Amino acid sequence: MKNTIRNISGAALLGMALITAQALVAQDAVESTTTTKTVTSAGTITEFSPDTIVIKSETSAEPVHYTYTKTTTYVDENGNPVSMETVKSGLPVTVYYIKDGDKMIVSKVIVRKAVIVTPAAPVVEEKKSSTTTTTDTGN
Repeated sequence: MKNTIRNISGAALLGMALITAQALVAQDAVESTTTTKTVTSAGTITEFSPDTIVIKSETSAEPVHYTYTKTTTYVDENGNPVSMETVKSGLPVTVYYIKDGDKMIVSKVIVRKAVIVTPAAPVVEEKKSSTTTTTDTGN
């Protein structure tokens, strides 16, 4: 009888342990399905401070404030790393960021080549004119 009670108690404890383990695995599975969406935005840097980059977007009338961190990477259009010191106001960029509450945290900045607009050469129009003079000799 003692052995039977012991076996039933052992089986009950084993069953509870399995149920608890299953619940923990299910909880981990739910937590790991959370995804973050990376968004991109293109524009021109209007301000670059120690923790914020402000960009005048090509699609928004108002400048947008982004936060960057020590893990933010800076690359050129070919994917080659560039130093953070080269990033300055006036440069066209594309930023990859994730939203975290109200903040937009930049993960990557692609520094694009500045487009230099060269004024067109002035058009010189040359006109020739001729004058014919006739005199009346009285004949």
